[in-house]
Amino acid sequence: MKLKEISAKLRCDVIGDPEIEITGVAPIESAQSGQITFLSNKKYRRYLATTNASVIILEKADDLPEGKSALISSMPYFTFAEIMNLLHATSKPERGIHPSAIISPSAVIGKDLSVGPLSVIGDNVTIGNNVSILSHCVLYQDVQIGNDTLIHSHCVIREGCQVGSRVVLQNSVIVGTDGFGFAKRHDNSWLKISQTGTVVIEDDVEIGAGSAIDRATIGTTVIGKGTKIDNLVQIGHGSIIGQNTLLCAQVGLAGSTRVGSEVILSGQVGAAGHLEIGDRVIATAQTGIPNSVEPGKVVSGYPAIDNRDWLKSSAIFAQLPKLQKEVRELRERLNRLEDLHKS
Repeated sequence: MKLKEISAKLRCDVIGDPEIEITGVAPIESAQSGQITFLSNKKYRRYLATTNASVIILEKADDLPEGKSALISSMPYFTFAEIMNLLHATSKPERGIHPSAIISPSAVIGKDLSVGPLSVIGDNVTIGNNVSILSHCVLYQDVQIGNDTLIHSHCVIREGCQVGSRVVLQNSVIVGTDGFGFAKRHDNSWLKISQTGTVVIEDDVEIGAGSAIDRATIGTTVIGKGTKIDNLVQIGHGSIIGQNTLLCAQVGLAGSTRVGSEVILSGQVGAAGHLEIGDRVIATAQTGIPNSVEPGKVVSGYPAIDNRDWLKSSAIFAQLPKLQKEVRELRERLNRLEDLHKS
């Protein structure tokens, strides 16, 4: 695709040769002739002079090295992602139902359905148009699926759960598994509590491989519109996630956690449950959240505290042995002074 075509589609200005043929994308430090790259992180500015990329996506034309061409964008990384989608459009699975698939006669199916080998669609399931269900998937009874949704192999959607339109479930996602609910008997054994609720996944959500979304004990577990969930994430029963939130790898939310919109929970963040994380909160990697967090906060550590305080504390941790030694020496000096004073 020529640079001028990309420019027209994305409405970005071109500096340099608009006739350059773009054959691929690459990081700025390893890009070669014919490829397009981007600069959004100042740490990579040193590669501007040495990159072999034919085109660089930049925020400012002033940054362009001599002899290079550029696309000017206010959001270089976003524009790079758009170009990735242009050059590497995902191929759609072949339409049709594989002979080994099992579909209940009571299922209501939309147009242009694709069902892969050995997948099972249960009683009273409703599926929209242009849905792709790849191999070895199981949709229990009364499941509802919206339009243009893609369900990769080995996914399971349990009874009564709803999945919206343009949702992507990566491999081995489980939607609607029983929540972890048990009551202790007098003899200290455990009685399982029936999990009678459901899960609603709204439109434009993507859920990464191996993640599990538990059904509510009573009511509904909700994943809000536009939210993106990474691999191996656990959403406890009755949790509610807002819109356009990011949950990174191995995030774990205990039951009845309420997460606002535009929140970012980095890798291995854990929330204790029965608490609220406000809109636009950012929790850095491995943060433990035992209590509610106000909107707009950036938190770190365990228990979660303001990120700036955590950074200061982290800087002190490395000095603790030295400080301990200094305190010990001061105590010894003080004891000697006290002994002198007594004598």
